Amino acid sequence: MGPGAVNPADTAWMLVACGLVLLMTPALGFFYGGLVRSKNALNTMVMSFAALGVVGMVWALAGYSLAFSGDGLWIGGLDHLLLRGVDLAAKGTIPHLLFMAFQGTFAVITAALISGAIVERMRFGPYLVFISAWVLVVYAPICHWVWGGGWLAQWGALDFAGGTVVHVNAGIAALVAARVLGPRRDWGRQAILPHNVPFVLLGAALLWFGWLGFNGGSALAAGGSAALAFVNTMLAPSATLVVWMAIDQKRTGKVTAVGGATGIVVGLVAITPAAGYVGPLAAMAIGAVAACPSYAAIVWRSRTKTDDSLDVAPAHGVGGVVGALLTGVLAHSAWGGVDGLLFGRPQQLLVQLAGVLAAIVYSGTVSFVLLRLIDHVWPLRAGARSEAVGLDVFQHGEEAYSNGEGAILVMPESGSEAPARLTVARGPLGEQA
Repeated sequence: MGPGAVNPADTAWMLVACGLVLLMTPALGFFYGGLVRSKNALNTMVMSFAALGVVGMVWALAGYSLAFSGDGLWIGGLDHLLLRGVDLAAKGTIPHLLFMAFQGTFAVITAALISGAIVERMRFGPYLVFISAWVLVVYAPICHWVWGGGWLAQWGALDFAGGTVVHVNAGIAALVAARVLGPRRDWGRQAILPHNVPFVLLGAALLWFGWLGFNGGSALAAGGSAALAFVNTMLAPSATLVVWMAIDQKRTGKVTAVGGATGIVVGLVAITPAAGYVGPLAAMAIGAVAACPSYAAIVWRSRTKTDDSLDVAPAHGVGGVVGALLTGVLAHSAWGGVDGLLFGRPQQLLVQLAGVLAAIVYSGTVSFVLLRLIDHVWPLRAGARSEAVGLDVFQHGEEAYSNGEGAILVMPESGSEAPARLTVARGPLGEQA
């Protein structure tokens, strides 16, 4: 098979990987949806599902071009605007169109991750506007820096599947969003407990399954690099889970299901930047080490005034930072890429640190400005009554767990004190308000 030709085996693997990563966003919806109270379960899940629509379209129309065309140091060009030139010709050994779609699944879940910090209090419309704009002005530039030939790529930054591009980026944006919106009105005054822990476990399991394509597919071919990333994605979360359960047992005397599910996600996050650059034993070490700072960050965050509702920053932000830096320590040219600090190249750790700091500063600053601009035009925060009754009813006119009576009594967010009755007609095709 000559150069520039599409390889059927590579294409087959990447089709599977693309489907696996696409599954991760609904999986995230179940993970997040189980962690909130029942009155906000549907809204929380729809935030993830809706990202498949709005972010998917924005990525195809403009985001992909800004990330993967042109030779700019800071941002891509408009060569592929409206998918111009994105066809079935080979990009590497797979169709260009498939490469675009695979990268699009990354953009979708990165934006959806942010929702975990602002659930139970952000209006649905402004949220959609925010993630749509965020993909263009935050995600696409950082993606270009690392994967599109930008300045971090030229410096030699290692990020196999998105430790910096996805998790540090989403983690800091989530933290900023939580601070801009402020805490939930009953946060700190009453216990806010997960309403469906089995959903959390289901979501974590599906995330782990999908992550095999997330990391394994980032090799962009069916070969040794994909196999290495696949195996490392199995082993690292296993180590994180063991350490997390040990910390839980030591600290509280119990091993919690939610804690275990969170530990799995942290391990997946931490191995993501290193998946194709380290051996299996190093992957387990990364997973084990990552458990400690993320666990500590979750405990510390709960004692502050920052209501990052589902701990996106401690799990994804901190986990991503740890993984990115440990990549600079444990990377070994025998597995792919270059050597890290432990194998004689201390400068790699400095490059990794520069990438992490750049992503934190840029994503944090631009996300803050973007949120403030949107809030000026369309208020981000749901009303007090909306929070009290639940965003399921006020934002969607539905309930995750209906009593089946066909009507929901809704108090308006503002204005008249008279309640409004939302009638729901139920038929063979579902419900229509």
